[in-house]
Amino acid sequence: MKCNPRNSLRLRRATSGWILLLLVLLVQTSAAEDKKSVVPEAYPRGEMLVEPRALATGGRNLVVLDARSEAAYRKGHVPGAVRVDHDTWKGAVKDGSDAEGWSRRIGALGIGPQTQVVIYDDAMSKDAARIWWILRYWGADKAALLNGGWRGWQTSQRPIELKAAAPTPEKFAAQAHTSTLTLKGQLLKDLKSKDHAPQIVDARSVGEFCGTDSKTAKRSGAMPGAKHLEWSDLLDRQTHRFKPAAQLRTLLADAGIDLKRRTVAHCQSGGRSSVMAFGLELMGADDVSNYYASWAEWGNADDTPIVKPPAKQ
Repeated sequence: MKCNPRNSLRLRRATSGWILLLLVLLVQTSAAEDKKSVVPEAYPRGEMLVEPRALATGGRNLVVLDARSEAAYRKGHVPGAVRVDHDTWKGAVKDGSDAEGWSRRIGALGIGPQTQVVIYDDAMSKDAARIWWILRYWGADKAALLNGGWRGWQTSQRPIELKAAAPTPEKFAAQAHTSTLTLKGQLLKDLKSKDHAPQIVDARSVGEFCGTDSKTAKRSGAMPGAKHLEWSDLLDRQTHRFKPAAQLRTLLADAGIDLKRRTVAHCQSGGRSSVMAFGLELMGADDVSNYYASWAEWGNADDTPIVKPPAKQ
């Protein structure tokens, strides 16, 4: 039987088509396998962030703190979450004294010396990070943030609760970790030292750093030699989650921030710098302090050195 040229051509075309399809499938499979093999860089201290799915499983000796307003809390919160009064805590820090008062405040929330604490807010972790920093300063070392905060909890479609929690008070003996708080007098002294001057990280906006936005301070600008990285750059503005470790490492490097150096973070009143302190520790920094009084004190004092860096292009 003679071969039909047209059938032969169709056969060749069909065969070529199958070969091309096979090659495409092989490339896609290889790409998928390569993608699976690329493991994202882990945060050096990943235990400082808790994912919604992990928090949903609960756990023994766990206290969840809601740092939002009372009105927001009453509209719905993470089941079992205890509301912490962020505004009251914010103004009670002062010079880092009053261990007796803080023992009562912290213990009243049901927090003991070994309690695991997870804090969240709806402000891109700014308020939650302040609570985290205060807890850590007073010795509640097992404190973490909910990654994504309230938005992350809602986006992951987790259950909410309307009933306010009534915590059982615990005995908490507050002990100040003084190395995590910097006061103006010490900072002035340190900045004059050539050998022991800390790395200053300014977590404010570009306008505040450059002196074009003075907020409520009578003097505007920056501390001499300060590095600038706005606090909100550490987070994804849409999801409120902290950016992946690789991105954070690049951000910090581009800002000239050395994770191995003793670092003092500041902002206007201690909240944004708490986010920065958290981010630096999350990325492995060991010696981070918060100048809690920040520019509200520095920019209104007469004995503090201030420079006006050139505006960033």
